[in-house]
Amino acid sequence: MHIFPPEIAARREAVFDRDRYFAWLYGRRSARLAAAEDLVAALDGAGIRAAVAMNFGWSDPELCRRTNDYLLDAARRFPGRIYPCVMVPFGDPDLAVAELERAARAGAVGLGEIMPDGQGIDLDYPESLGPILSTAARLGLFVVVHASEPVGHRYPGKGTVWPHRLERLYGSFPDVRFVFAHLGGGLPFYGLMPEVKAALRNVWFDTAALPFLYEPEAVRIAAEIVGPERLLFGTDFPLINYGRMFNYLERAGFSPAGEAPELKPFFAGNARRLLRLGGPG
Repeated sequence: MHIFPPEIAARREAVFDRDRYFAWLYGRRSARLAAAEDLVAALDGAGIRAAVAMNFGWSDPELCRRTNDYLLDAARRFPGRIYPCVMVPFGDPDLAVAELERAARAGAVGLGEIMPDGQGIDLDYPESLGPILSTAARLGLFVVVHASEPVGHRYPGKGTVWPHRLERLYGSFPDVRFVFAHLGGGLPFYGLMPEVKAALRNVWFDTAALPFLYEPEAVRIAAEIVGPERLLFGTDFPLINYGRMFNYLERAGFSPAGEAPELKPFFAGNARRLLRLGGPG
């Protein structure tokens, strides 16, 4: 899920000229923007202990730093409730590495959600990302990447981050812990190929926005192919509220109160291991 500083939520038009991708995705007032307080209220209403909050895929260095500061401050104001993922300007690797190091010292847990189409990142040649991604690995941060399906309907932000490009990415950086959003654009289904499944040892997939993309059975099938330990409960809040996501997942047989013990870590244990928190799931 994503949170934004209140001043951006209130005057989003003020940053449209600085980030055209943001303007494209959030140019409509119906595209909701949430603040930290909105998130915590939603968590309380859904009976959820904590969430990992993503930054947006900004290209502007000042917007990266400003929104990173908001996420890091939100984590301090709501300790144990919000775990922040930050963003860096990929167009300036030296500045990006410095910002990632600064954010890690201040409590960041991950880098993301990277949006390659909006940030000018060519995943056909992922080697250029080496300085930034190797820094993330050194700092113990996982990396969240937007993913999309090469088929099906079009929607704002779908883009071209398709499974074969994700394969190049994680193949180029096997030591980086990747989370591919939106079920990785269908990448788990290629796990029926033994060489693909074997290469996914450091890759997780979240369920953010899946009600817009797949029938609920897709989640169970993905769990059967790559293992339920590779899946993470995600919503894309405020795009989708927690009640709707729980209903969707229950139709797939995933429920926090369900009878299948192997599925219970999907809601917490898998994320705790990714965050290296230890303790019970």
